[in-house]
Amino acid sequence: MKYIGPDFCNITSSLTDEELLIQKTANEFVSQEFLPIVNEYYEKGSFPLDLIPKMGELGFFGATLPKKYGGSEISSNAYGLIMQELEKGDSGLRSVCSVQGGLVMFPIYQYGTEQQKEKWLPLLASGEAVGCFGLTESNNGSDPGGMKTKAVKDGDDWIINGSKMWITNGSIADVAVVWAKDEEDIVRGFLLEKGMEGFTASDIHGKMSLRASITSELFMKDVRVPDSNRLPNIEGLKGPLSCLTQARYSIAWGSIGAAIDCYETALSYSKDRKQFGKPIGGFQLTQQKLVYMIEEITKAQLLALQLGNLKDSGDLDFSHISLGKKNNVAIARESARLSREILGANGIMDDYSVMRHMMNLETVYTYEGTHEIHTLIMGQKITDIPAFE
Repeated sequence: MKYIGPDFCNITSSLTDEELLIQKTANEFVSQEFLPIVNEYYEKGSFPLDLIPKMGELGFFGATLPKKYGGSEISSNAYGLIMQELEKGDSGLRSVCSVQGGLVMFPIYQYGTEQQKEKWLPLLASGEAVGCFGLTESNNGSDPGGMKTKAVKDGDDWIINGSKMWITNGSIADVAVVWAKDEEDIVRGFLLEKGMEGFTASDIHGKMSLRASITSELFMKDVRVPDSNRLPNIEGLKGPLSCLTQARYSIAWGSIGAAIDCYETALSYSKDRKQFGKPIGGFQLTQQKLVYMIEEITKAQLLALQLGNLKDSGDLDFSHISLGKKNNVAIARESARLSREILGANGIMDDYSVMRHMMNLETVYTYEGTHEIHTLIMGQKITDIPAFE
C-alpha cells in the first residue's frame, strides 16, 4: 500500500500498513461522503450534521484514546493522516473532528473523573454526542488569562456567568468544556450540558471563511453547575493550553491536506490548460510555483511525521507544536494563493477547491494561536526570554 498524495521523498517508507490503511479509509470517506456536497454547505454556511455519526462509526473521534472509552488506540501519525485527509476536503470538516477529539474528549480523559469519562467519552467517540470548547472570549483571544467568565462556589454547585466567542459546534453541542475563573482567579474547567438553565448559544453569521462549519457564541447567565461537572484534576491555564496543544497538532497535519489539494489541483490544471500553443505547466514561472508547493509540502510532511513520533514517545514539547502549526499553515496559505494564480480566473470558481481553501486558511492562520503568538512561543523557547509582556 502507498501513501495517497504527493510523495516526493517516499513518505510511504515512514508509515506502517495500518497507518496507510487508515489514511485510505479517511480519503474514501471524504471523496464519497463530503466532496459531493461541500459547495452546497459552504454556500449556505452550515455543516452536514449527518456526517458526524458516520465519522464516529469510522473511529475518527478521539482515535488515539483507549478502546475502553471508545477510542482506537492508533498512532499519532495515523491520527494525523486522518486530519490531513479531512482537511483536503475542507478545514471545517477537520475542525469538527479536532475539536471533538482534542478539545473535548482529551480534557475529559486527562482531567475528568471516571464517572465523567464513562458518561461522555463513548458518546463523543461514536458521534452520538457533540462537544465544544469554550475558552476564547470576544475581548480575550491571544490572552486567555484575561478571561472574564466567572465561576462562584455556592454550596455543592458553581454559578457561572460570562460568554465565549468563536466556538466551533457551539449551538449543536451536547456538552461544552467551559473555562472560567473562580473567586481566587484560578482557571477551572467545567462540563456544561445542553439544557442547563441560563446556558444558551447563538450562531455567528456573515463569515467569509470556514463557512462549512458551525461557529457560535456561548452565553452563561447564572448557570448552576454541580461540582461533579468540574474537571477536578487540573487548575490554571495549563488545562486549556494543554488542550490547544492537542488541537494544534491536528492543524499541523490538517493544513498539509489543504496544501496538497491545492497543489494537485494546480498541477493537473497546468497540464491541461494550453496557452501560446502548449500546456502552461511547460512555462518556467508556472513550474517555479509548482516546485515551491511540492518542496514546502514535503518539508511539512517530514515535520509532521517527526511531531507524531515525538508525541508517541512522550518527548513532544508545546514549542514543537507551535513550529508545526506556524510553518504548515503558512505554507498551505501560500500554496492556495499560488494555486489560484495558476488557475487564473477559474481559480475563483467553486468548480475548483482552491479559493475555498484560500479563504478557510485565513481563519486557520489565526485561530488556536495566531502566527505571531506561535512565533513568540518559539522565540521564548530558544532565548529563554518571554516577549509576551
